[in-house]
Amino acid sequence: MTEVWIYTIGSVFIVSLVSLVGILAISMNMDRLKKGLLFLVSFAAGSLLGGAFIHLIPEVFEESKNREILPFIMLLGIVLFLFLEKILQWRHCHEPTSEDHPHPIAVNNLIGDGFHNLIDGMIIAGSYMVSIPLGIATTIAVLLHEIPQEIGDFGILVHAGYTRKKALFYNYMSALLAVIGAVLALVVGSAVESAQEFLIAFTVGGFIYIASADLIPELKKEKDLKKSMLQLLFLILGIGIMALLMLLE
Repeated sequence: MTEVWIYTIGSVFIVSLVSLVGILAISMNMDRLKKGLLFLVSFAAGSLLGGAFIHLIPEVFEESKNREILPFIMLLGIVLFLFLEKILQWRHCHEPTSEDHPHPIAVNNLIGDGFHNLIDGMIIAGSYMVSIPLGIATTIAVLLHEIPQEIGDFGILVHAGYTRKKALFYNYMSALLAVIGAVLALVVGSAVESAQEFLIAFTVGGFIYIASADLIPELKKEKDLKKSMLQLLFLILGIGIMALLMLLE
């Protein structure tokens, strides 16, 4: 169990550091950044779908004693992420805010992002409790979809009036809630036998929702055939990375 704690806490700290990727938005031309983000979004969508269908679903159904309940837990994951968007007015956006692309106010975004990061921590911890390779695969999937997300979050805070230093600081504080989520999951998971598989099933729903409802619709906005084919290639690469991680298992 000590090994699980070390891997989990280390992983959520690494994922939290991704919140500092907003520095890229300071140093890069915004037009170039937006063009690159769409390919990152494609890669992230592929990794989430690959993580859900190649790693998580087979793992959770393989030895589960609650197979009839698991589909409902997956659906709960989808519903909860929809709740985040509709009630807290927060969504996975991958484009810095502007007059042509407005966002909700900064406080709403920080609350929604913090809650999402809390869930990310629980997801990573739940995966490591099943197996170390599954935890690594899940961490990579979370990491890849957080990169474009955190750049967008940074843009929201700056547009709302925060200095760049404050925007990075608040974004990082929000990201650190993943550590709290991980600790909660590890404590509860060790006490409740079925908690691990329920967390994995919930993760499946969350990954599918983020990929299909948030990321892929962003890609559909691109009309240029060459760029669309490149996006498709990056999506397939994301799936391929998850398939290669099967070698760990």
